[in-house]
Amino acid sequence: MRIVAALGGNALLRRGEPLTDAAQQANVRRAAGALASLCDGPVELIVTHGNGPQVGLLALQSAAGPPGSEQSLDVLNAESEGMLGYLIERELRNALPPGRQVVSILSQVLVDPADPAFACPSKPIGPLYAEAEARRLASEHGWSVTRDVAGWRRVVASPTPVAVLEIGVIELLVSRGIIVVCVGGGGIPVARGGDGLLHGVECVIDKDRASALLAQELRADCLLLLTDVDAVYADWGTSRQRAIVAAGPDDIDVRNFAAGSMRPKIEAAIEVARGAGIRAVIGRLEDAAALVQGGAGTTVTPAWSGLVLRD
Repeated sequence: MRIVAALGGNALLRRGEPLTDAAQQANVRRAAGALASLCDGPVELIVTHGNGPQVGLLALQSAAGPPGSEQSLDVLNAESEGMLGYLIERELRNALPPGRQVVSILSQVLVDPADPAFACPSKPIGPLYAEAEARRLASEHGWSVTRDVAGWRRVVASPTPVAVLEIGVIELLVSRGIIVVCVGGGGIPVARGGDGLLHGVECVIDKDRASALLAQELRADCLLLLTDVDAVYADWGTSRQRAIVAAGPDDIDVRNFAAGSMRPKIEAAIEVARGAGIRAVIGRLEDAAALVQGGAGTTVTPAWSGLVLRD
C-alpha cells in the first residue's frame, strides 16, 4: 500500500503552544512515533508537512536583519522545509527498525504566476498578534493581515500547485522501499519565465493542496490528512454536532467549514477521491494506523455515497 501522510501544522505544533525548539522537537518525535506505526508490512510511505508557524518566524527574523538582507518567501520556504525535513527524517530513523531508509528532499512546486490567488492573500503564516500589533507590522513591512481564530496573523498569496518538479526522483526512491519526506510546507514555489527558466515566487502553497497533487502524481492508495481533531464534524460548534465517519466526494459541502481550518483538508480529500479515486482520511495524528484501517477519522471515498454520521 502506498500512503501519503500529510502532517498538519497542529500536528507539529499544538494549539497555543510556543514555537520553541524544545516544543518543536518533542512534537516531531511524537509524530515520528505515530508515522512509524504505519510501516508494518509492505507499506510505501511518503510524508509531507506544514510550515506556517516556522516560515512566519523565519520571515520575522529575516526582516529584523541588516538592510537588504531580507529573504524572499521561496527561500524561507526552502529553509523551513530543510529544517523540518531534517527533524522528521532523524526522528523517523530513531523510531524505525535499523536498516529502514529515510530521506528528505527539498521539493520545488510549480505555480502559475497568473493565478488569481496573488491578488487575494489568504494563507496565514507566523505567530498570532493583537490587532494593534498586527496593523503596525503590516504598515512597517507592507504585509496583509487578517483576523484568525484567536488573534491576527499575516496572510500571503496561496496559488494552486501545478506540478511537483522532483516527482520522478520521489517515485524512484519510494519504489525502492525508501520513506521520503518531501513537499514540506507545500513545497518551494517556483514559476517559469518567458525564457523557460525557473524563478522563485513570493507566496506559500497550501500543504493540503500540494499533498493532494503529490498523492495523485504518485498514484497513492491513501492520503492521510493528520491533525489534532479526531474527525470532521457536521454542525461543528453546535449542540447537533456529530462526527462524519464516511462520505462520498459529492456529499460534503465545503462551504460549511472554516477556510483557515478544516476546509483545505476537506477540499484536498474531495479532490483526490473525485479526481483519482484515492481514499482520503482526515483524523488525529495518534490515530494514524487506525485511520488507514478504517477504524477512526473521516473517510472520503468514491466507493461511498451519502454521509455516515457517528451515533
